Amino acid sequence: MLIGQFMGLLGSQLKHVLRRIRLAATFTAVTLVALTLGVGANAAIFSSINRLPRMPLPYPQLVGVWRSAPGINIERPSASPAGSLVRPQIYGISFVRFKASDLPKSTAFYSKTLGLPSGRYACQGLPNPCFLVNAWQHVELTQAASQGGGSFLEEVGFATRDLPRMRAYLSAQTIKCTEIATAPNGVRFFELMDPEGNRLAFTESSEDKSSSVSSGQLSHHLLHAGFVVKDLAVENRFYLGLLGFRLYWWGGFKEKDTDWYEIQVPDGDNWIEYMLNISPTADHKELGVQNHFSLGVQNARSAAAQLRANGATSFDGPEIGRDGKASLDIYDPDATRVEVMEFVPARKPCCHPYTAPHPSP
Repeated sequence: MLIGQFMGLLGSQLKHVLRRIRLAATFTAVTLVALTLGVGANAAIFSSINRLPRMPLPYPQLVGVWRSAPGINIERPSASPAGSLVRPQIYGISFVRFKASDLPKSTAFYSKTLGLPSGRYACQGLPNPCFLVNAWQHVELTQAASQGGGSFLEEVGFATRDLPRMRAYLSAQTIKCTEIATAPNGVRFFELMDPEGNRLAFTESSEDKSSSVSSGQLSHHLLHAGFVVKDLAVENRFYLGLLGFRLYWWGGFKEKDTDWYEIQVPDGDNWIEYMLNISPTADHKELGVQNHFSLGVQNARSAAAQLRANGATSFDGPEIGRDGKASLDIYDPDATRVEVMEFVPARKPCCHPYTAPHPSP
């Protein structure tokens, strides 16, 4: 009985609606067209956006939120349980360390030919030869084995402002780190390895922009460190995905090749350079070319003149490279390449444009 009444009422309502549609045919047509276009446009926009590639965050996942109230002298009034796991800043390369087969001979090269001073700032107290580039960047040497061969790149150090938080962040991502220790120069640090076994360190120090260490030195800026990389994707998951590095430039000997891949630290303008497509049987000389570091200068020709005045008799360049920057290459006594390059390109680079700011003098 109730179902019958409901169906009768529904039928009368439908007849009423159809009658009104016939009496207002133009309005009905416009309404139907508007609804159709709206639904279709919404579906098309959603489908297009859904196909766009998502840019990854500079870390695998958000693991916590860090809050502070410096105005009332409270560093951490409250934080999420994982607050200490948010990656702190990485603002530059603090040091590079290379092996040397003859320490006195290498010391003469770095101190006299390159004019880098020692004995102060981060070099003070270190037992092995150490050479200042500026107050917070330096080059270290360590004794090579008597039958030394292969790569002489020992370690690359990165500067951060909060060492315990950096170690906690990396440990939470299952990265094996050493305990925090204090070096003889008083700088705290810990060490780890990247996925391909390259030794890294994080040091805790303030970024000191003062560059006037010695008036006679060739350069006051350590720009980048380069090393052989076998698998770009694997290393990128570590440096870009986990540490938040950003792409700076990439290119190759040929336009479509990728032989060099440069990525900047997330909070500064230093970078590391992947040296790609290197033979797994590369000898010591070839590895000395690939595993290198770079010093920044305002003018490569002036740097060449200073090197000659300092007693250098052999180096390559200056010339403008595929990256568009003027540079020269000089080698230490163990065939480790020191690239002396200008801060900004002299012309358009090959292959791809730069994607991050250039360093400044």
